Amino acid sequence: MSLTRRTLLTAGSVGLVIAQARAATVPAQQTENAPQPAATNDKLRIAMPAFASDPFFPADGAGDKGIDMELARGIAAELGVEPVFDRSAVTFDGMVKQLMSGQADMAIGKLSRTLRRGRSILYSRPYAMLHQGLLANRLNLARIAQGKPPEQIIRDFSGDLGVIEGSSFATYAATTFPHAQLHRFAGWDMVVDAIRNGTIDMAYRDDFEIKKLMVDDPSMTVVARSITLTDKVDTIAIGVRPDNPHLAAFVDLYLDLARGQQVLNTDEIIARYRLGSKA
Repeated sequence: MSLTRRTLLTAGSVGLVIAQARAATVPAQQTENAPQPAATNDKLRIAMPAFASDPFFPADGAGDKGIDMELARGIAAELGVEPVFDRSAVTFDGMVKQLMSGQADMAIGKLSRTLRRGRSILYSRPYAMLHQGLLANRLNLARIAQGKPPEQIIRDFSGDLGVIEGSSFATYAATTFPHAQLHRFAGWDMVVDAIRNGTIDMAYRDDFEIKKLMVDDPSMTVVARSITLTDKVDTIAIGVRPDNPHLAAFVDLYLDLARGQQVLNTDEIIARYRLGSKA
């Protein structure tokens, strides 16, 4: 029995309707079943240190202002989830351990990128780029230099060098100053005190923190001087748990689109710090 033209048109119309109905439902199903960057009960668990590092983040319980606080809340808002801050880390490495154990989805807290940490966690692209720096006790430096420009003795420095335990600079020191006698301190205040009293010759940290110290306490210029290592950078980024590349990619996308690929430098951060200290 041959098909009439009307039969063919009717069959074609029915097939088109079915195809359109399927096309309308498939995207909805795909959207519903698509993996989400953050899926921990609609919360984004964010590791941040307990201490303060203005203007990046305040101390635990001291408010929610700062560069890192703004980034964390902005990312959570774009994901449509609630940011939940874990402020239990007492060192920068402590945040990394929280990512490795799955206790946190993201770590944001002036976290430096290092190759050692990169073996265990994922990193976003940098949102701040600082230089590495030294804070030197003036009398000790003069004794070591013996009339030579300080820049000549820095690379082969074999004196007493202070770093913060659990910081990126505790890692950097082994390769940047392999001959130095390394002294590890629990916090930056303790490192600065050791510079003041001459217990150590130099302290190793990023140039922003050293310049910020001079802003807070101009009297430091009497006992210490700052040295910027212009060929050594300290890149600050967001850490992501190693089993969530989707979240890491989303954070990069956020930095590109919402932040306009902005990478803050020391001068910009110091300007923000000065502004905040006057408020």
